[in-house]
Amino acid sequence: MQNAKYEGAASGSKLAEAAVSGNKFSSIKFLHLAVIFLVTACVVFPLTCVLITPRLKDFIDVFSSSVWRTAMLNTLLECISSTTLSVLVGYLFAYAVIKADIPFKKIFAFFPILHLMTPPFVGGLSFILLFGRQGFITKTLLGLDVSLYGFPGLLIAQVLCFFPIAYLICSQVLKRVPPSLEQAARAMGASKARIALTVTLPLCANGILSAALFIAVSVLSDFGNPMIVAGRFRVLAVEVYTQLTGWVSAGKSCVLGIILVLPSVALFIAQNHFMKKQEAKFAVVGSKASPLPEKKSSVLTRVILFIFCAFISLLILAQFASILIGSFQKLWGINTAFTLEHFKMIKKFSLELTNSITFAFISALCGTILASLSVFFVNRTNLPCKKYLDICVQIPAALPGSLFGLALSLSSTFLHIRASSLMIVIAMTVAFMPFSYRIISTVFSQIKITLDDASRSLGADKIQVLTTVLLPLSKGGMFSSFIYDFVRGVGTISSVIFLVSFKTPLASIKILNLAEQGEWGKAASLATVLTTLTFSILLLGSIILKIWRKKEA
Repeated sequence: MQNAKYEGAASGSKLAEAAVSGNKFSSIKFLHLAVIFLVTACVVFPLTCVLITPRLKDFIDVFSSSVWRTAMLNTLLECISSTTLSVLVGYLFAYAVIKADIPFKKIFAFFPILHLMTPPFVGGLSFILLFGRQGFITKTLLGLDVSLYGFPGLLIAQVLCFFPIAYLICSQVLKRVPPSLEQAARAMGASKARIALTVTLPLCANGILSAALFIAVSVLSDFGNPMIVAGRFRVLAVEVYTQLTGWVSAGKSCVLGIILVLPSVALFIAQNHFMKKQEAKFAVVGSKASPLPEKKSSVLTRVILFIFCAFISLLILAQFASILIGSFQKLWGINTAFTLEHFKMIKKFSLELTNSITFAFISALCGTILASLSVFFVNRTNLPCKKYLDICVQIPAALPGSLFGLALSLSSTFLHIRASSLMIVIAMTVAFMPFSYRIISTVFSQIKITLDDASRSLGADKIQVLTTVLLPLSKGGMFSSFIYDFVRGVGTISSVIFLVSFKTPLASIKILNLAEQGEWGKAASLATVLTTLTFSILLLGSIILKIWRKKEA
């Protein structure tokens, strides 16, 4: 009788456990479906609206017009030229710092990283202040009455904007070049220059190509620099915006966006392919051997590379200095009297600053959470639609910001959604989510799957594994993701320019409008405040991250 009682209790316990297990399964399944729904609604549906909006006539008008064919050729010229020069400058800068052993290399190494973290509007605005008709360099120093608006100006602005990406990738590749191969070439009598050209450069080829592909996608997506600097040199990223706002032609705007996105997607796929190839290659030939002391470059080589790095670093410093000094001048290049009037006007832009910070914070939080859940479902579960989720989360990385902003604008019109603040948050979240996805994927890949199995063997369900094992161990990567998304969101332009309204203005868009109106002092002061705020947040984030790492150690 007692045994029957115990058996009945055990049976009831198993039923209760099964019921709880069923509830847990339902919870993870519900969360998975929620993520699939959000990604579909925020990525797939808006892009579908872009595809179904244009009519056949819109395609015929675009491809039959010499104006749009010129814009396509301009975009191709811009992409090839800016990418080539950006990679060349980035590689030479990285080689000088890593391999040539030039003086002050640690200081020089700081400048590309500094510039990489600046809001995107800094480059275009500072270019006007330095190289415009009343520019400090062109007018004050050289006494020239010239204008670099158009292709030359755009090329200079984009090279300064994107070469830090090439530097970052190439510096990591150069550090991983096997010393034994260079030493073998030295033992055979090869000079330092010959080793650089015949050994080091070929071994960096995949990394250079990866940098070129990444920059090419970024150049095609660039909106701020062409909008401010390009003038009459028409490119597709700006024309997508102009056609909708200036001519109210959504069909043509969509066609131009589709034309622009095709090479971006192709480059994005190629970029992923070559990055994997590069990792595999260095995993095979990598070596830690360094029996011979590193041979220094010749004095002439070091002098040339030092001058080159100093020149690029001075240009970066000049960009920040021009915006700061321009904030305190009455009228740049004409009336240089000191004034605080522009900063006193900042209080009128308090709503823009508040919106930029608030929307960027919310979108960074949402993007980090959504990216973390997506990585978990793709890499740590056997739930369906893993490939679909993986592709959808990474698609925005290949989309020009202006096209995705257009897609959200069309989808909100289709659904009769008037909440521009919601659409801005969605735009910021989706635009930077692929980068969060990659960061968190890397962190998750470093956590052994055996920890998941051990937790499951102790009775934890998948959600508990995520919340008690994976997320706590990944907090450093998640925090880095949040900071990156926040900083980029504060200064974003292209993905939100279609979505702002009188009730939801943004500081980055206001800076762009002030620059277009010739209000250089106001634009510079607002840019100074926003840039200072961005770097303050970066500094605070780095301090918090260091404290976390010390506690973990």
